[in-house]
Amino acid sequence: MKSIFEFKKSISILFTDIDDTLTLNGKLNSESYQALWRLQEKKIDIIPITGRPAGWCEMIARFWPVKGVIGENGAFYFSHQDGKMKRVYFNSQAASEIHLKKLKKIKNEILKKVPGSAVSSDQFCRMHDLAIDFCEDVKPLTKKNIASIISIFEKHGATAKASSIHINGWFGEFNKLKMALKFLKNEYSLTSSKKIQDICAFVGDSPNDEPMFEYFENSFAVSNIKEFLNQIKNHPNYLSEKKGGLGFSEIAKVLIKNK
Repeated sequence: MKSIFEFKKSISILFTDIDDTLTLNGKLNSESYQALWRLQEKKIDIIPITGRPAGWCEMIARFWPVKGVIGENGAFYFSHQDGKMKRVYFNSQAASEIHLKKLKKIKNEILKKVPGSAVSSDQFCRMHDLAIDFCEDVKPLTKKNIASIISIFEKHGATAKASSIHINGWFGEFNKLKMALKFLKNEYSLTSSKKIQDICAFVGDSPNDEPMFEYFENSFAVSNIKEFLNQIKNHPNYLSEKKGGLGFSEIAKVLIKNK
């Protein structure tokens, strides 16, 4: 991985993870939030792409300086433009209802079999996935317990991905990358891989960002990715010096300078 200070290209669309990428110690720090506004002022469109729930994404799309937001690891995107909220979902409503019933059974099994596990506090405003907390509001679980949770999801045919705080499980073929490409097609009429690689970038921090690291040539990570590098095959190409939101602010300054 190269230092972010070696990056020289000008980009105009930036996808970014939220937890532990924009945040630091669980908070959205002033440096990273200010960086979002400065990027917007430089005509760099921002699309947060997160495992967080629909309820959060409604607020983010409406109040943050963003072009849109992709939530629940690619289950949907929301975009609030010209006073209207646009919502695009990967799965049909009928399919989602069936999936949620199956996830409820998985939830009961995880809570029964994995001591210390808990449903995430934001589950009440999720529409498409099940989030199991392993360190946000609970005592951190062991790697063995985290692996057990993922195994239970997968045993039932669900996809399971670990972020820096939750294990998210879902049914359906969506992920962060697939919805990002759908967003580019729908909102920018952008389908050329070459053009996408020229003008788009991504910033992340954890294993569930791996499809984005693999696809985007202009892929960045904040320095806390280091603790997960042995868990992923596809690494980001550029690395910040600082962690979380402070690292994002470093990356933003480079992108603004290059614009």
